[in-house]
Amino acid sequence: MKKIINNPESFVDETMAGIHYAYGDRITFLNGDNRILIKNTPTPEGKVGIVTAGGSGHLPVFLGYVGQGMIDGCAVGNVFASPSASKMASMIEACDYGSGVLCLYGNYGGDNLNFDMATEEVEFSDIKTATIRVKDDVASSPKESAGKRRGVAGMVYAFKIAGAAAENMLDLEGVTRVTEKALQNIRTMGVALTPCIVPEVGKPTFTIEEDQMEIGMGIHGEPGIHTGKLKTADEIVDIMMEIIMGDIELSEGDEVSIMVNGLGATPLEEQLICYRRIHEILDAKGISSYMPHIGEFATSMEMSGVSITLFKLDDELKELLSQPASTPFYTNHNK
Repeated sequence: MKKIINNPESFVDETMAGIHYAYGDRITFLNGDNRILIKNTPTPEGKVGIVTAGGSGHLPVFLGYVGQGMIDGCAVGNVFASPSASKMASMIEACDYGSGVLCLYGNYGGDNLNFDMATEEVEFSDIKTATIRVKDDVASSPKESAGKRRGVAGMVYAFKIAGAAAENMLDLEGVTRVTEKALQNIRTMGVALTPCIVPEVGKPTFTIEEDQMEIGMGIHGEPGIHTGKLKTADEIVDIMMEIIMGDIELSEGDEVSIMVNGLGATPLEEQLICYRRIHEILDAKGISSYMPHIGEFATSMEMSGVSITLFKLDDELKELLSQPASTPFYTNHNK
């Protein structure tokens, strides 16, 4: 294992310390707990709180989106492991500004269980909550059982829409409605070329032969839908786009935001080559692109590969996507 770390056991805590030292003008730890990050900027009374949680190892998800115009709090666990329900409950309480809290997170077993317990716990403090589980990964389950799908890079768009709606002072019902609408129009699929190494494990989480790739692999190494010989960038994009576009209704004249997300070890040049092909495919169908997102938004340690997300826009969603946001790993000054 080659990593620029100290002790594997201190990996998460030292990462959190680095985030705090670097971005302490915008974020802070809740009561000194370095596993709960909250926004450190003025928040109007009555704004709906937006919170998330999940395991470490996926930066910028989840921690990187705590800030103005996106999420208000994030609880983090060990690498690829859910934080505890008690930490989630403390985070929810801290992010309640009087109008309730939206819990917005990926559809994973540990997170589901712990968030359910956390929301039950805060009911005793008369905090109203709503829950949305992100399920954008088309490779993880067929369309007829879409409720079982995993949440991957598309959750970044969900954070952006929910955060903007909350900044506009929509009530909890309104924020929930528009975030659910956004997720109904978001689809993601990934391809992995190499495995990653969890520091405390010290060895690859799975194996991919040097000349192979796995289409549809999850961000924790969950099995994909096809393993085969490595293909060219255009061939890979063509395969993924055919599946994504077969899962969402797109027509001539529609507008989408495209996210090409590096999984941790994919150069921007390769991501841009993929974006070029996505743009060509959509342009040929009369579908236009708005606010492309190209870079690392949801990673899996040092995994090599990319994911593609399409976010179909309407006027309401486009307006919310355009609104300003400022977090340690996401800044938008479109307006």
